[in-house]
Amino acid sequence: MELLPSKLPGMSDLLTAEEALDMDRLVPIREFKKGTVLLESGQVATEAWFCVKGCVHMYYDVDGDLRTTEFYTEGQSIASLYSFINQVPANHYLACVEDSTLVVWSYAAEKELFGKYPRLESSCRVAVESDFGKHQEKLAAFITKTPEQRYLDLMQDRPELLQRVPQYLLASYLGVTPESLSRIRKRIFAKESAQ
Repeated sequence: MELLPSKLPGMSDLLTAEEALDMDRLVPIREFKKGTVLLESGQVATEAWFCVKGCVHMYYDVDGDLRTTEFYTEGQSIASLYSFINQVPANHYLACVEDSTLVVWSYAAEKELFGKYPRLESSCRVAVESDFGKHQEKLAAFITKTPEQRYLDLMQDRPELLQRVPQYLLASYLGVTPESLSRIRKRIFAKESAQ
């Protein structure tokens, strides 16, 4: 059986039959190989995604130093939101950390679906507002917490990333070098062993 957007968990309860048909027609699900760059800095985001399976990261190239700011895994929306909404060039990259299965939401499909079904726009707005709130909290934590505290938060909130993501990307995400991450992990392990 082909995987369809309207058949994703929770979607069939939200969509009318007509909405489901249009969603399946306009919003494909595609497979992407590890390393696939979904969006490059300087490109206009004409697509957003929803992760069914896999992992995607957002990163910036700062004078040749790649700095990861987010990981997206199953059940999360992926977007260069400012670029997508305003149809202006993005200033970051989105790339697959693992082989990934993604729902592809194009700018053109959004316009057609929202024009025909205004309630879908309202539902999407609520989801975006929720994501925005989470990102505000994450930014505040990054600014106010130490790298060790950020690592402990990651262990608690998203422990699967510790196994799925290469260490150099985790270090970048936490704002430290791989060597610093190694020291942080050793300190935490030593504290846990001493208890």
